[in-house]
Order: sequence, then C-alpha cells, then structure tokens
Amino acid sequence: MSKRRPYNRELSSDWWLKDIFYSQYMLREGSSIFITLYSLILAWGVFRLSQGEVAFNAWMEALQHPLSILFHLIALAFALYHSITWFSLAPKAVDLWIKGKRLNEKIIILTHYIAFVFVSIFCLFIIIS
Repeated sequence: MSKRRPYNRELSSDWWLKDIFYSQYMLREGSSIFITLYSLILAWGVFRLSQGEVAFNAWMEALQHPLSILFHLIALAFALYHSITWFSLAPKAVDLWIKGKRLNEKIIILTHYIAFVFVSIFCLFIIIS
C-alpha cells in the first residue's frame, strides 16, 4: 500500500457564483428542470386529450391558475435563454467555408435568429388561422 495521500482540493458550495461563466452555465443547466416539467405538462395534456373532452377541459382549466401562468412564463424565459445560448454556440458546430474563407460567426448567429423569427411567425400564423 502506498503511503502517499491523494490531493483533495477543497471546493465550496458556492464555487459557481464566483465566476460569471460558471454562473451562466449553472443557470442553463438548472433551467432544464423547468423545460422538462413543461414537457411533462404538455404530455399530460395529450394524455388528458385521449381521455375525452371533459378531461381535456379540466386540464385546460388547471392551466389558467395564476401559479400555472407564472410557471409558464418562467419556462418561456428559460426556453428563450436556452435559444440564445444555443445560437451563440452555433458557429462552433457549423464550420462553413465559402470560396476558401470561413464564414463570419456573426452571420451564422444572425441567420439562426432570422430563421427563429420566421419559424415563430409561421407557427403563430398557423395557430391563429
């Protein structure tokens, strides 16, 4: 048996609050809980829809509670945060070269935002029609 002791670095529970990069990382990872809960709520709605009109209407009525509306607003804010951080990572995933030159990162990010706006407007148009 070795007489050496392994190095155990002390790490406080608020280590992630000391650097903005890690704070943003933890916020993004922690917000996935809200996104998951929102997905489960939607899945529950599909399940209630399969049970009939009365069950679905009860589910819709439950969604009109102020706490439910607050939860949906928080989930929307986190979904937008996820979109923003994802779009900022896009240039690292998309390596486009045009005529021997690498495409500017800002163009890739802007293209994602434009596509996001068009798809959102299209979905909104379908819902309203």
